Amino acid sequence: MVSIIVLLLIVIAVILISNIRIVPQAQAYVIERLGAYHTTWSTGLHMTVPFIDRIRRRISLMEKLSDFEPQDVITKDNVKMRIDTVVFYQITDCKLYTYGVENPSFAIENLTATTLRNIIGELELDATLTSRDLINSRMRNTLDEATDPWGIKVNRVELKNIIPPKEIQDAMEKQMKAERERREKILIAEGTKAADILTAEGKKQAMILDAEAQKQQQILLAEAEKEARIRRAEGEAEAILKVQEATAEGIKRINESNPSSEFVTLRSLEAFEKAADGKATKIIIPSEIQSLAGLVTGIKEIAE
Repeated sequence: MVSIIVLLLIVIAVILISNIRIVPQAQAYVIERLGAYHTTWSTGLHMTVPFIDRIRRRISLMEKLSDFEPQDVITKDNVKMRIDTVVFYQITDCKLYTYGVENPSFAIENLTATTLRNIIGELELDATLTSRDLINSRMRNTLDEATDPWGIKVNRVELKNIIPPKEIQDAMEKQMKAERERREKILIAEGTKAADILTAEGKKQAMILDAEAQKQQQILLAEAEKEARIRRAEGEAEAILKVQEATAEGIKRINESNPSSEFVTLRSLEAFEKAADGKATKIIIPSEIQSLAGLVTGIKEIAE
């Protein structure tokens, strides 16, 4: 009996230990009891009831990435192209995710393909190639609304590649090449124009500087001539002043010496001699000088 009891205790212990579960971080376990949903275990230590509870599904709560194969779509202007998308989603309700849809990944893939065809079918080729943000936003909103009953939150949708037909790619490459050549010509023309402008500006500045230099030279020459004339005028004025001072001094000394009338008459005769040496055709001789001339003649005769 003791052996049987020990054996039963060991079996019970093994069963209890085998029903202990540890849920890791960022995971959740969906538990069923007698085939029906019972609860959802979060991170931590849990235990199931033997033979009654079972783990229906282990679910990762981290954000998931689904990279789908390229899908064939047709634009509004009947251009066929291939587009592949990337969907980022996260499970927010484990019960709905477990019982809401049979195969969530396959359902999201097909829902993404149909949504993409509907959106691209409303756009023309040029709008499709230039409206990635608009397409991404519309797809995210549509997928998020459609997957909400499945306990899935679509966080982001991105168009990974847009592959137009080969002939359209060739036409786009030719257009891009022509646009690059046009921009290159524009840049060359603008560079030439800028160089011409700089050359003209340089010539203009050189002419301005030359004119300024000539102006400064003329100003300096005029200033020098002015200074020279001022110096000459000052010299002449000083010379005249000296002569006048000397004359005044001579007159003063003559006056101080009380000259006789004969001396005055003789000085007048000397002045008359200087006047007679000029080019005047007519000379008026004062009577005093005439009498003096006669006196001089008489003195000369007496001397002889």
